[in-house]
Amino acid sequence: MRVVVTGASGFLGRLLAGTLSRAGTFAGREIGTLVLVDRVAWTEHPQEPGVPVQVVHGELVEHLDTVFAEPVDVLFHLAAAVSAECEADFDLGMRANVDVTRALLEAARAQSGAGGPVVRMLFAGSIAVYGSHPALSLPPAVSETTVPVPRSSYGTQKLMCEHLIADCTRRGFVDGRVARLMTVAVRPGRPNAAASGFLSGIVREPLAGLPAVCPVDPGLTVALSSPRRTVEGILRVAEAERGTGPGYLEGPLPVNLPALTVSVADMLATLRQVAGDTVADRVTLARDPAVEAIVGSWPAVFDHRRAAALGLRPDASFRSVLDDYLTDHPEAVAAPPG
Repeated sequence: MRVVVTGASGFLGRLLAGTLSRAGTFAGREIGTLVLVDRVAWTEHPQEPGVPVQVVHGELVEHLDTVFAEPVDVLFHLAAAVSAECEADFDLGMRANVDVTRALLEAARAQSGAGGPVVRMLFAGSIAVYGSHPALSLPPAVSETTVPVPRSSYGTQKLMCEHLIADCTRRGFVDGRVARLMTVAVRPGRPNAAASGFLSGIVREPLAGLPAVCPVDPGLTVALSSPRRTVEGILRVAEAERGTGPGYLEGPLPVNLPALTVSVADMLATLRQVAGDTVADRVTLARDPAVEAIVGSWPAVFDHRRAAALGLRPDASFRSVLDDYLTDHPEAVAAPPG
C-alpha cells in the first residue's frame, strides 16, 4: 500500500504522518511506502522500522509524475493556502487550493483510467464553507445538510474542491471523502496566516512568556478541535468503509468533525485558571474588524450525529484541550503553569 500525504511538513501533516508511520497500517492493511509531499522543506520526518518514507519536496503540481510514478492507494490532501492568505491574495488561493486539487484529481483519474487502483482520497475541508447571510441565516445547530454560504474566498475555494471531489467520486474516478475541520487549537510553533490563528496564539504565546493580541470580542463563540481529535477524525473518515449504519460512511455528504463550542472569554478564563494571572495578563484586546468578519461568520454549534455514527466525539472541555497541549509540548512553556 502506498499512502501519500500532501502538506506533510505542516503542523497537521506532521502529526498525521507520524501517526501513520507509528501504526504501520491503514484500514488494517500494511503501509508499504509513506510519501510525504510539501513545498516547504523540513529537517526531519517520521521513520519507523518497516515503514519506508519517500520525501517529495517542491510545488505539488510540478511533482505529480513523481507522486504517481507508482500506484497511489490512499491520498490525504492537507496542503492549502489558509484563510487570511486567500482573502489578501485571490489568485494565490485559487492556485494553491482549487488548481492543485483539480490537478490531483486528474492524476488520480488517469491512474484509475489506466487500470490502476481507485485512489481513496481524504480532503481536509473546513467549516469556512458555512457563513451567516441576512438572506439565509444559519440554524441553531449546523449539520451537513445545512446549505453552505461561504463568506470568504477561502471558504468558497474549499467548497469548490468539495464539489469537484464529489463529482469525481460519483463518476468512479476516485473514492473521495471530505472531513470538514473545525479550528484546530492549540497549535504549537509559529503563528500562521489563518484568520483563526489567534485562537492558538492567545494561549501559546502567553505560555511561552510572550505577549499576544486577541483581535475579537471575547464574547465571540467558536468551534474548536484539539490536534489529537482532529487527526483522529481525519483517519476515521478516511478508513471507514462505505455502507449504512454505525461505523460506516453513508452517502456522499462530507463529515463535519466534532466541535467543542466555547467562547474566547472562556478560553482566556481557563488559561488564567491553569497558568495564573501573570500568564493570562500577557493577552491584550485589540479588535480587528477584518478578522472578526471572517471568524465571526463561521458557525460555532454543530450537529454531531454524522461524526458520532463513526465513533467520533468532541473534546470534553477547553481545559482538556489545554491539558493536552501542556502534556504534548512542555518545551513550549516558559515556566510551569500555576
